[in-house]
Amino acid sequence: MSGRDDLVSSLETLCPMCLRVQRLSGEKKCAIHVKADFLAAHHPEFDLKSIAGSSPPGVFVGRFGYPNVSVGPMVPSISGDTEILDTPEWWMGKGFDEIVDFRYSLLRGYSKANVSDAQKGGRLIETLQDVAMMTKPVDTELVLARPPRKMLDLREDSQPFGPIAPLRSFEAGNSSVDNRIEKAFYDGDLPVDDAVLELYRNGVLVTRIQRAFSLGMFGESKRRKLVPTRWSITAVDSNLSLKLMARVRHHPLIDEYRVYKYTYLDNIYVGLLTPEHWKFEWIEAWFEPELLATSFPDVNMAEDVEKSSYVSPKGYRPVMLGDSEGFRGRKTYAKPGGCYYSARLAVSEYLDSIGKQAG
Repeated sequence: MSGRDDLVSSLETLCPMCLRVQRLSGEKKCAIHVKADFLAAHHPEFDLKSIAGSSPPGVFVGRFGYPNVSVGPMVPSISGDTEILDTPEWWMGKGFDEIVDFRYSLLRGYSKANVSDAQKGGRLIETLQDVAMMTKPVDTELVLARPPRKMLDLREDSQPFGPIAPLRSFEAGNSSVDNRIEKAFYDGDLPVDDAVLELYRNGVLVTRIQRAFSLGMFGESKRRKLVPTRWSITAVDSNLSLKLMARVRHHPLIDEYRVYKYTYLDNIYVGLLTPEHWKFEWIEAWFEPELLATSFPDVNMAEDVEKSSYVSPKGYRPVMLGDSEGFRGRKTYAKPGGCYYSARLAVSEYLDSIGKQAG
């Protein structure tokens, strides 16, 4: 990877699953990265310096170098209905292979910008903001400074990202505009929290709110800034869950203990609801400490992680990372990171939908 690409999307040394596969079987890469290598060999269009296709629509704002960040569109080399490629809400039930296909199909073109450019505009920022307001895929064309770097970037706190290259120019056609997002965009007096909540209540997908949020499209005109994609995801999840929690606290308590279980993509999710006033706890259990350490490099393994007394039939003793909050919420950032807030949003959303309160 070139030095410029490092500033946009610095890869982990090895993904957690690659490390596990190496230790258990001696193979160099996990199945996901083997699949990515296969895709790299079968995407000759990514050897070119220009790409034309229908953006889902998709945009990306990097975090490296903040407040001078990388920003650009995400575009596949195909035209037509590509919306699912950047709509995680529609991925439920899809397998690893399909999701990797979706993400590897999207090329990220990037250019440098200052976060305050959300206020100043400029051709690229304004075009990206127009794209973020589209309700359907929009025809686009990217001219690149050089052929893309073929890669699959896997992180614990965001969806996978595929090939990347510096952007020379970007053109976008016309598509239908989401009037709900457009209204919030042009209201320079509407506070950002109110804009996010209003869009959510009006049925705009959370990922689309996050996309527009990252491009600094909401809030008071003079205070708007670009927000790195990862930060925008957590900010919107946290903001919406706080609003929903305020409602949930006034609902009557459930009158029973409830247990929910769901298994998907080799993960087991268990939800416990108790007949108590609102409180929330999120715990992740990993059977191999080194995988947790690789997935959460900022976690203090000595202080933040707890060991279980349980030993699996294969001899593994799980380690746990979690955090919690009481009735009045929390003021510090949760140790598990963004997943804590996305889970809190899901739980508060469900409780509000049934008009109940639980712990």
